[in-house]
Amino acid sequence: MTAFDFNGMLRVALAELKLSPSVFWAMTPYEFMTMTGRTPADMPMVRARFDVLSRAFPDTKENDHDRGSE
Repeated sequence: MTAFDFNGMLRVALAELKLSPSVFWAMTPYEFMTMTGRTPADMPMVRARFDVLSRAFPDTKENDHDRGSE
């Protein structure tokens, strides 16, 4: 599980975005990140997510699109 900097997020929400605390706490982290111009896709990939993708899409001869025809 990825940790969120809730104190930093709250500081941005209240001071910069001028949201009320109740509006901030009703938002999902994705909604908040979208309001700040970032989405989870902008964040670095953590090892656990990489491992999940590696298992779902293993490197094999059949799906090796980077090497072209050999």
